[in-house]
Amino acid sequence: MTFSDTQHQGAAGDAPARLSHRQITTVMSGLVLGMFLGALDQTVVSSALRTIADDLHGLTAQAWVTTAYLITATIATPLYGKLSDIHGRRPVYLAAIALFTAGSLLCGCAGSIYQLAAFRAVQGLGGGGLMSLAMTIVADLTTPRERGRYQGWFMAVFGGASIVGPLVGGAFADRATLLGIAGWRWIFLVNVPLAAAAAVTIVRVLRFPHRRVRHRLDHPGALALALALVPLLTVAEQGRTWGWGSPLALLMYAIGGLGLASFVIAERRMGDAALLPPRLFRIRAFRLGVGLHFVVGVGMFGAMTTLPLYLQLVRGMSPMAAGLATLPTVAANLTVTLLVGRLIARTGRFKAHLVAGLGSFTAAMLVFATLRVHSPLWHASLGMALMGAGLGASMQTLTTLAQCEVPRADMGAATASVNFFRSNGGTVGTTAFLSILFTTAAGRITGRLAEARHDPAYRHLLARPDTAHALSGVLRPGGGVTLEDSAFLRTLDPRAALPFLEGYVASMRLVFLTGAAVSLVAFLITAWRVPDLTLSDE
Repeated sequence: MTFSDTQHQGAAGDAPARLSHRQITTVMSGLVLGMFLGALDQTVVSSALRTIADDLHGLTAQAWVTTAYLITATIATPLYGKLSDIHGRRPVYLAAIALFTAGSLLCGCAGSIYQLAAFRAVQGLGGGGLMSLAMTIVADLTTPRERGRYQGWFMAVFGGASIVGPLVGGAFADRATLLGIAGWRWIFLVNVPLAAAAAVTIVRVLRFPHRRVRHRLDHPGALALALALVPLLTVAEQGRTWGWGSPLALLMYAIGGLGLASFVIAERRMGDAALLPPRLFRIRAFRLGVGLHFVVGVGMFGAMTTLPLYLQLVRGMSPMAAGLATLPTVAANLTVTLLVGRLIARTGRFKAHLVAGLGSFTAAMLVFATLRVHSPLWHASLGMALMGAGLGASMQTLTTLAQCEVPRADMGAATASVNFFRSNGGTVGTTAFLSILFTTAAGRITGRLAEARHDPAYRHLLARPDTAHALSGVLRPGGGVTLEDSAFLRTLDPRAALPFLEGYVASMRLVFLTGAAVSLVAFLITAWRVPDLTLSDE
């Protein structure tokens, strides 16, 4: 089913004609496919990155593959919101798909790790629009009360991608060649037909009336934002390698700080045409929504980065097995997302769901903090179910909170802001959690090794030739350890590996307790500050 593509001129508060559930689901089919591309790409690449780096002889530079995508996607997100307000959702969404497809094709042909990083930057330029524009379009088509019902589908897409991604990435990475092409290259090449299908679907179904918003594009704000984010995101990804207090890191902080100051000045001068309009931050619900998205993003991405390390490092699972082990997260997320969406559509109330969701997520962090080396899998699965339920109840309601009082003329910029703040929260969370983990792990492992060496049986175990060979690049002469590579754990005798695993778990416990503290802050802010609104059905 298609809809008129005529342009509609109206007042700032005019809304598009009310569509039926069937019409909305028809449009959603194209949006979900486009979003699935972006969500799948992240998890597919992360599970195969080691194989890719080995094949391109760039193991030490592999972090740039992730950093390049992150930088361009984060910078592009608010630009897409403003561009779609000016030029319409469909052409801008198609442009995002085209950029993502071109980047994917180039990535599949990369000849070095640095080429791959550059092509991932192109891919990120498109990926930055896939999620924010989809959520903006849903906001255009629905009333605030209906919105959570449909936005919940996107959360389900991300849950599915978190399972499918590692499985697909592992399957391609395990193949030396496929149809005469290196297996890992298909991780990117498979995006091309999927993107073509998404584009065809969007062209056919995304034909609802668009009211043009006559804004200038905020070029000074875009340049200032790039000046702020490029060095700060770079140091966030590379800080552990460079050293957080190194001269290069300090230079990045200074440039980023200058960029942030320039961005604030530019936005104030641009007024209504600003990339992130300052007037939006005068809306209490929007201010709370984006702020909580940042805080929850810290905990969510930090936990979702650390949990797979527990399953793979401590439990010894393969990436594919670890992906399957997270099924409780996906099942709980999907169930609660769809249930909460329906309840919000029926009652118009969302605060109780948001408070319950953040409470469930905080409880999940506490459950993860009690994991031990030999904890049964159901123990971790309990935490996963609580995390999935918490995210299912909170993420869509946070977006609803941020959008509920925003004028339709600013919906693109507002929704892009939501994704922008969540993405930056995710960057901070991932960086902070991994820094805590790897900064403390070496010391904790060294302490447990010192304790274990008091046992004659363990000293005898270390003296065995196979153990000595496995630990040859790990144990330092002074008693410390080097943790640049965890591959030795796969061949090490389980009894010899126990102090290493206990050290990792002790550091992960600290990480999850930090995540619980961050989530508790979000929970308290929500319970205390978020108003108990009834959403409009108009």
